[in-house]
Amino acid sequence: MAEPGLLLDHADGAATATITISNPAKRNAMTPDMWRQLPPLLDQLAADPSVRAVVLTGAGATFCAGADIETLRGQSDPGAPAVVAEEALAAFPKPTIAAIRGFCVGGGCQLAAACDLRFAARGARFGVTPAKLGIVYPASSTRRLVGLVGPATAKYLLFSAELIDDERALRTGLVDELLEADGLDARVAEFTGILAGRSQLTQAAAKEFTAMALGTAPADPGRLAHWAEQARDGAERAEGVTAFLERRAPRFTWTVEAAHTDRPARRGRLGNGSTGG
Repeated sequence: MAEPGLLLDHADGAATATITISNPAKRNAMTPDMWRQLPPLLDQLAADPSVRAVVLTGAGATFCAGADIETLRGQSDPGAPAVVAEEALAAFPKPTIAAIRGFCVGGGCQLAAACDLRFAARGARFGVTPAKLGIVYPASSTRRLVGLVGPATAKYLLFSAELIDDERALRTGLVDELLEADGLDARVAEFTGILAGRSQLTQAAAKEFTAMALGTAPADPGRLAHWAEQARDGAERAEGVTAFLERRAPRFTWTVEAAHTDRPARRGRLGNGSTGG
């Protein structure tokens, strides 16, 4: 049986990188080492200018069944690694998509909610289950969940720990697109291809502004000034307008890496089961 870990699939120069949650013996439950693997892995992808989008998915027929409960016993703050990983994913400066099959529960739902978008195969099931374990769901995670589904649905999920089906997840905003199982991968590939052709400047600024609007990131005057300065450069706008008038695809060149966004680097090492491609 393969060791639990996060697997990275990224061909040289490819615009999309895929991170796969892999713990097949426990329906891809996240171990402490797996939580700790995620921030440095994201740092690696954030620093790679060829990466334009990241897909998070699960090995096999399940996205992630949550945290590995056996590892929580005796820990004074068992949720700390999960919160660090979730915040690293939410703060990743490029678009992220969760590609979901099967169960997306507990910590798995926490990770999916931290992605920018969630595409799910029919038959997926979703739940936020700390009430089954007597765990206080983090304030930042709760705020993010409320931003996605609204306060009533967030309370339903948190109070009851009940699972909801794919249609309810779509209706409440937890899922953005619901697809037939055999069409999920193709649609995710198609959509990440669309993202790769759009302006990374627009995407990165929109991502930060959305987080500010939801209260999941501070409305930092320094960051607002940063984006105003990037917009004043005008190169992306000039290319977009020229391409439109010439009826061709734009060739946007702005990248997160070149803009020096002044984000503090997260330090760490990849744990067992991580691979680079």
